[in-house]
Amino acid sequence: MRASPTQIESVIAVYLISYATLVFTAGRLADIYGTKNVFLAGVLGFTLTSLWCGVAQSGPELIAARLAQGATAALMVPQVLATLHLLFSDGSRGRAFGIYGVVLGLAGAAGFLLGGILVTSDLAGLGWRVVFFVNVPFGLAIIAAASRIMPSLPRRAGPRLDIPGAIVLFAGLLCLIGPLLFGHDVGWAPWVWLVMAAGIAIVAAFLRLERAVARAGGMPLIDLALLSDAAFMRGLYAAFFFFFANLSFYLVMTMFMQRALQIPPLQAGLVFLPLALTFVVGSRHSGVRARHRGTLVLIEGCAIQVAGLAILALTVASLEAPGALVLALVLTIFGYGQGLVMAPLSSAVLSTVKPASAGSGSGMYGTAAQIANAAGVAAIGAAFFATEAAFSPRLALLGSSALLALSIVAAAAFPSWMRRAVR
Repeated sequence: MRASPTQIESVIAVYLISYATLVFTAGRLADIYGTKNVFLAGVLGFTLTSLWCGVAQSGPELIAARLAQGATAALMVPQVLATLHLLFSDGSRGRAFGIYGVVLGLAGAAGFLLGGILVTSDLAGLGWRVVFFVNVPFGLAIIAAASRIMPSLPRRAGPRLDIPGAIVLFAGLLCLIGPLLFGHDVGWAPWVWLVMAAGIAIVAAFLRLERAVARAGGMPLIDLALLSDAAFMRGLYAAFFFFFANLSFYLVMTMFMQRALQIPPLQAGLVFLPLALTFVVGSRHSGVRARHRGTLVLIEGCAIQVAGLAILALTVASLEAPGALVLALVLTIFGYGQGLVMAPLSSAVLSTVKPASAGSGSGMYGTAAQIANAAGVAAIGAAFFATEAAFSPRLALLGSSALLALSIVAAAAFPSWMRRAVR
């Protein structure tokens, strides 16, 4: 199958758009129909759409399949956080989220390694298709395991999904996230900013619509009580700045390794493997540290990430061509700090959310994270490419590292503000 460069980019972007615009609604569906039911529906859908991606015969068909795959991913992902929040009390929740972080890190390490091996080995001549086919047996195994061991948690009887609110929110988020992902390809034309402004206006209208639904006695898509929860909202700001520097970090590092150092894709992927492993170690430590130090562990983790970025910048500035091994060792510092933050952050943000609103709260957290990921890729990526065009990839990485550090510092400023809101 042949696909144009635009279609290849769209294969990635439409998944992110579909996921980010629907994860909020999926969280609310869990409040209504139960986290287990929605999770199983999401895994089944993800398995089937992965199969569809693997057998796609054209670029447009693959784009359509990826759009559907992103929607099914949105159904299952928020339920993990919601289930952890509902199952564990304050005393044990930190440890549970720490284990969740360990699993994330191990999955990331396996993904870097397995993805490169699958594509390079070209199993049965399937090429890139095997990356999607491998999801099918895993999906079936998850369905079998979740059906047996995932608890059926209480659901709200009676309320139905706020369909008008879901449509309006989808339109607003689409206008916000779509331009962030495609803006660079069209040179940030004026209409891109107009679409984003329209998205902001639609989201504002969505909030007014939800208040009207609540006044009429209905169940809004968003739990309006969460908007007045100062600790939760400040936690969302921390999450936004943290994730703003998350995906964009991997983007600029990958671009630097491939453009400046000419490191092959498989070897570049392996550079991140030690980072993923130290992320696991950081996540393992975060549970214990969070129990003793509370949200201070978030500040410590952010500080370590900033130190890692500083050491990375010093390495790149002082060495003409740092090797893959040197970069891998340097990146472990950033990975450890990231592991210290990610799991405790989700636990801290959701700590004041009531059980009946766990799905909605997890959906809001997931939406904030995805918008931040898209915004970070757009902003940090644009800064990297502009600096690279004007100067060099080396200066582009140094400038991007400074911007990433500023975002992480902003994320670190909110945890203490969260603590003041809880008192």
